[in-house]
Amino acid sequence: MITRRRIFWIVPILLLAASTVALAQRFGGGGGRGGGRGRGGPVQMPEDRAGVPSWANDEHYKTDVFTFVRVEYDSFGGRGRGGWGGWQRWATDWPDSDLNFSFRLQQLTSIKVNPDPITLRLTDPRLADYPFIYLIEPGALSFSNEEVQALRKYLLSGGFLMVDDFWGDYEWQNFHEQIKRVFPDREPEELPLDHEIFHCVYRLKEKPQVPSIQAAWNGREQGITWEWGHGGNTRDVHFKGLFDDKGRLMAIICHNTDLGDGWEREGEDPWYFKEFSEKKAYPMGINIITYAMTH
Repeated sequence: MITRRRIFWIVPILLLAASTVALAQRFGGGGGRGGGRGRGGPVQMPEDRAGVPSWANDEHYKTDVFTFVRVEYDSFGGRGRGGWGGWQRWATDWPDSDLNFSFRLQQLTSIKVNPDPITLRLTDPRLADYPFIYLIEPGALSFSNEEVQALRKYLLSGGFLMVDDFWGDYEWQNFHEQIKRVFPDREPEELPLDHEIFHCVYRLKEKPQVPSIQAAWNGREQGITWEWGHGGNTRDVHFKGLFDDKGRLMAIICHNTDLGDGWEREGEDPWYFKEFSEKKAYPMGINIITYAMTH
């Protein structure tokens, strides 16, 4: 069972967060990571955080905070951090994406957030301490049998999975094969735009498509927000859900979009920040966290 102590403590804070974030017309910092201020005054900016501010939470509740957890996994391109095969797909956009998102979640809402996001394998016994996990670039994902069982147990016990940043038909097919190993009897369902997850904090008028910063630059003049070169249809953005037997949304699958790049690239280009980070990536991310932690 996912640790309920954490969930029940965070829920009241998240309910307050909705009003706090809804009033935010713009993101503090104007697209730069280094100049932000958290709640309660100036924040620290140690060098080992690449300029991302840090902050301190109440020591009495240091374990009762939201921690951003990224899933480490094996893929066709390599195994583990520093293992064989070169590029590790699970580490795409890491750690800047996770650091930036944790900071903005802490800055723009009333949620108490751990300034230090972590990475875990699905088979790590600590997984049950964290009600939210993030898995990126599953286009070449390869679960072991132990990971299949661990993810099934985690989600059915109350955990929530966010999948992000994969494009086209081939990458979808690979992910679909892997998630069907986890739930052979469940099919990902397209979430309609009127689903609460698109409106619970920020009222999004469309399903947000966030390209990588390079793709955004290349398509800027034509208004292209999708990525090429992945095979098949990359133009149509999808947000699909997996539900348990009681109708609880256990996972959101963000296909043909790259929210993580919108978080990672803060401070690199003001236009990209305003068009994709500020308007799409951060609002959708905050909505997902809010929905996951209050349902």
